[in-house]
Amino acid sequence: MTTTANFITFDIDGVEAEFGAPEPDRIISGDPQFRSWNLEEAEGGLYSGIWEATPGKWRIVYEEWEYFSLLSGHSIVTEDGGEPVHLKTGDRMILRPGFKGTWEVVETTRKDYVIKV
Repeated sequence: MTTTANFITFDIDGVEAEFGAPEPDRIISGDPQFRSWNLEEAEGGLYSGIWEATPGKWRIVYEEWEYFSLLSGHSIVTEDGGEPVHLKTGDRMILRPGFKGTWEVVETTRKDYVIKV
């Protein structure tokens, strides 16, 4: 990651990954595992970085606003009561506060993200 006073790049070389997984009571299928490289934590609750997940399906509930772009993989995001949205490399999405549904990783997925809490 390159940093100066006024910009950063989304280069994760040398950035230590954080590991995680969905809460056990949210998992619907599989054994999804996460890796995140947090690149920016700015004042006012703004975060950005890169996130990766292995196959599985779990419930998601968003209290934050998030924009992301898929860098690789295939995932399906479905809002409760809505139609599934298949996401592949290059696809982008915004999830708004109040979103409830499921995230299913069909093929290991990596995305970059910007979150506002």
